[in-house]
Amino acid sequence: MAVKVKICGLKNEAALEAALDAGADYVGFVFYLPSPRSLSPQEAGRLAKLARGRARVVALVVDPDDALLDEVVRVVEPDLLQLHGKEEPERAAEIKAKYGLPVMKAISVETRADADRALDYQGVSDLFLFDAKPPRGMSGALPGGNGISFDWRALEGIKGRLRFLLSGGLNPRNVAEAIRLTSPEGVDVSSGVEVRPGEKDPELIREFLKAAKGATEDTGVSTRMEMRSA
Repeated sequence: MAVKVKICGLKNEAALEAALDAGADYVGFVFYLPSPRSLSPQEAGRLAKLARGRARVVALVVDPDDALLDEVVRVVEPDLLQLHGKEEPERAAEIKAKYGLPVMKAISVETRADADRALDYQGVSDLFLFDAKPPRGMSGALPGGNGISFDWRALEGIKGRLRFLLSGGLNPRNVAEAIRLTSPEGVDVSSGVEVRPGEKDPELIREFLKAAKGATEDTGVSTRMEMRSA
């Protein structure tokens, strides 16, 4: 079965349609004001309606308070909540219980010890996303979408133990190799299909999906598990 693909940080109908037409499994909307990809719940809700039934809708939040989550869940009706901040396992469990939605916890990785932190969320997070930890002193660093990768060997202790998506610096040129080396359930891309921060290129989206989906056939990587609620 093909590796799942998530196109994150979508902001307009043209990019969304490119992702959906090319076979994206997940489409992500960002609710974090410092990000150039941030949308209001109302804007995302309009796009989410176009995606409903064609891909799973993911709401990306960063250390959200309940007021933001209340509005996002009500207006957008996401299928999955992506926690991309410093949420502790207790907070992740609280969010999951309150909203009754699957949770994907993002883990910032530089070393193997960073990746192993995901084990603290076992039994809480339904899915994980491993992203690159921004270098110390990086100007304008965001929790994700910085266009940088990490040493994929840091996931050696995680492979086969947790369901995860790989993110961080992926693009149409390197995604097949990333899949071959890490055997993820899926891959996630944002800046790697942009012409400038926040502006997605429909052609790059199509190229990424073709490369990622084709990589499964070429390398023998298989998706071992499905979302329980899929």
